[in-house]
Amino acid sequence: MFAFSASRRAVRLRNVALTGLTVVGAGVGAVTMMPSSAFAAEAPQSAHSVQAVSHGVHSASAGSAGASGNLDGWIRQSLAIMKAKGIPGSYEGLHRNIMRESSGNPNAENNWDVNAQKGIPSKGLLQVIDPTFNAYHVAGTSHSVTDPVANITAAANYAAHRYGSIDNVNSAY
Repeated sequence: MFAFSASRRAVRLRNVALTGLTVVGAGVGAVTMMPSSAFAAEAPQSAHSVQAVSHGVHSASAGSAGASGNLDGWIRQSLAIMKAKGIPGSYEGLHRNIMRESSGNPNAENNWDVNAQKGIPSKGLLQVIDPTFNAYHVAGTSHSVTDPVANITAAANYAAHRYGSIDNVNSAY
């Protein structure tokens, strides 16, 4: 009986799966572990629904970001506006930078970096400070820095002016 029990426990431990790791800037969030047999039923819906849980990042009012929106839709809306306005960038470049900056949380706010220490925290999906958002805001989008489409589009506009495209950004910008 003991050998069977120990063997079974070893199998259970071997079959444990990681289901989530959130990384935002230099902060690291929580890891959730569950047996692999429960993975399919209890895993998050997608990487796009992950909320940022990180040291120094918390939720703020999201304007029209509401629960009905999703990262894929926000990126696609932004790309349509970017195309109409001649702002370069791809889905992959936007998604990669969003996941690095906010893990897809439109309400993410950085309250610990140098900008926050100066009283202008980075906000939203692409962690934009208010002065940059205001300078690179794209007409036809919301004037709220935490509105997902406005945030993505303004950040892509800024990146286009500074780096040629959001696709050329591979670290904090």
